[in-house]
Amino acid sequence: MPNPKKEKVVGDLVEALRSSSSALLTDYRGLTVAQITELRRRLREANAEYHVVKNTLFARALRQVGYDIGLLEGPTAVAFTHNDPVGPAKVLVEFMRENKVPVPKGGIVEGKVIGPEQVEALSTIPPRDVLIAQAVAGIQAPITGLVSCLQGVISNFVLTLQAVADKKAQSAPA
Repeated sequence: MPNPKKEKVVGDLVEALRSSSSALLTDYRGLTVAQITELRRRLREANAEYHVVKNTLFARALRQVGYDIGLLEGPTAVAFTHNDPVGPAKVLVEFMRENKVPVPKGGIVEGKVIGPEQVEALSTIPPRDVLIAQAVAGIQAPITGLVSCLQGVISNFVLTLQAVADKKAQSAPA
């Protein structure tokens, strides 16, 4: 007979997995309470939640959502992200470099299972907003150049007409 408390935990984890854009898994061994609190604060600022999970219950939740990943060995904590997964990945990797813990295990990013190396690679790319701005700037640059070129042609044409008008005004009898 299933334990209602465990079933509620699994249900909460399923809901968290369904509502988040990514879940980054870490091995939190070696973290002090103060470090976990600091990491949670930093992740909250990056729009993520950091939860220590029991592997068996998290594995059940993953199966219910449709994932069967082998990243659940040793103590596990999960950073659920609701928007851009890059910010929380940056926070985790930066915190790991400062403190040597937690160790990334991998995760699920927008429906794809990734390994620990990919979590670190994810932390090196710019956030989604910056990528969109760069793409828009790349599209806008040729158009801006064309507009500047056409303005120059029109400006030169107007200046030439003004010079012709001034010359005719000087040569005309008063």
